[in-house]
This record gives sequence, C-alpha cells and structure tokens, in this order.
Amino acid sequence: MSNTRGDVTVIGLGKMGSALAGAFLRAGHRVTVWNRTVSRAEPLRQAGAVLVPSAAAAVAASPLVVVCVSDHPSARAILDVPEVTSALSGRTLVQLSSGTPQEARDLETWARGRGIDLLCGAVLAWPRQIGTEEAAIVLSGPGDVLRRHESVLRALGGTLTNMGEAIGAACAMFSAVLTYLATHWIGFAHGAHVCRAEGLDVTDFGETLHALAPGLGQDARHMAKVLQTAGYANPESTLETAGNDITRLVQLSQEDGISDAVPRFVAGIFRQAIDAGLGAEEHAAVYKVLQGARQTVR
Repeated sequence: MSNTRGDVTVIGLGKMGSALAGAFLRAGHRVTVWNRTVSRAEPLRQAGAVLVPSAAAAVAASPLVVVCVSDHPSARAILDVPEVTSALSGRTLVQLSSGTPQEARDLETWARGRGIDLLCGAVLAWPRQIGTEEAAIVLSGPGDVLRRHESVLRALGGTLTNMGEAIGAACAMFSAVLTYLATHWIGFAHGAHVCRAEGLDVTDFGETLHALAPGLGQDARHMAKVLQTAGYANPESTLETAGNDITRLVQLSQEDGISDAVPRFVAGIFRQAIDAGLGAEEHAAVYKVLQGARQTVR
C-alpha cells in the first residue's frame, strides 16, 4: 500500500510510544493513535493526533502501522485478533516492541501468511531523544518495504540503520547492545559506591565518564576489529594486567565495606581466561571463555 501522504498509526502509548507519535507529529505527518488506556492519548490528541476507539480502526487509518508495547507477546495479543489482522492485510507493520530474534522470525511467519509487510526494529535511545540527532533506530526486513516508508520513519531519529533482510537482525543487535548496557549500569552503580565510600562526588564520576566517552567508543570499535580478525596478539595492555587490576577492586570493595559481587564476578571471568593461557592477549580475549560449550578456547 502506497503512503504518499506519510500517514502513520502508532499503537502503544507508553513513554516510548508517545515519544514516537510525537516525533511523527512534529515532522508534519497525519498520526492516528490507539492505546488500551485512553487517557495516555490525550496529550497527543491535543497536539493534533487522531484518537480512534479500537486497534482495528487505528490499523485501518494508515498504510504504516508502528507498534511499540512492552514486548512481542503483548503486541501479538493486540494484533492477532481477527478484525485487526484483517485490517493489517496489505499494510506495513513496524514492530518496535522488545523481543528476541526468534520472536521476530515467528512474527514474520505470521505476517507473511496474512499479506502483511513486516519490519522489525529496536529503538536505541531514551524517549527524550526520539526525533533528535541523538536517537538511533535499527530495522530489519525487506529492503523494498523499508525504502517505501523510510522518509516517514526518519522522523524518529538522526540514525536509521538498515540491518538487512534477516528479520531477526535488529532484535539481535538490540540484545547485543542491551548486554553491554546492562553491565554498564551495574558497573556505574558499583563505581558510585566506591566514590561515596571514599568521599568523592558521584557527579564528578559521571563527568569523568562523559569525558572518556569518545575513547570508550574507540575502544568498542577496536574490540570489534580484534574479534572479527582474531587479532588478539601484541596488545597495548594485556588481559592479565586488566585481570590483576580487577582483582584489586575486590580488595578495595572489602576494605570500604561495600559489596564485592560485581568485581568478584568479573575477576572470576578474567581469572578463567588467564588460567586458560590467554593472559598475554587483548582484553577482548575474554570472548573465548564466554563461548561456553559452543566452542573450546583456542
């Protein structure tokens, strides 16, 4: 179905869904919205969105339907209803709810059998960043479908990345990024405990990390290259050096009377890598001991 006017429907008006709808509105698109809790739609209605009484009516209103609810099962509960499914036929569904690559593949099978064009994606941003250069959206699915709606979807952020035809690719990338962020959040919380135990201002800790941000980005690129090329030799700093430093974090935590759970966990992984003979290699060589049963350490 063509979309010459740029009409778009947004289903799910939590903080992220509302931010998505708001970005579409600010870009000048005709936006139709629906949410189980009607009151959440009121600010968007006042801003110019069209509020409809049912998910089926919302789907029928636009060639492009963006769904952003808590997860894939919640989305399926809304979409896999006869009147909604019927309305979706011939339209494009953009699934931005959290999910696994397998859930994306299952949704693709469901959509294909019902004449629905599907893109699965993930939002790599906070709601406040949606519609700005700081927001990044990753999408996967048929290239021709993405190209058909790309001009509308670009209203959501500064970076819109096509992850390719494999429908689960965007969910996989989101999961990889979330893995990184999860350890980042826990690490920050532990670092804040260290700062407070030693009389330092946590705000200064945040500012220090902010100043390091460009270097941390370069480090991520470097680690990816190391893993892609298996170029673990001749590091600037060895895995063993880092492992010994992390072991001292366990000691520091015990001296300051704070939990040593985080550094003890990380130190254990580094010790496993050192014991496996990887101590002289790049820090990224810990990847080898995280492969588990799938592959032995090389």
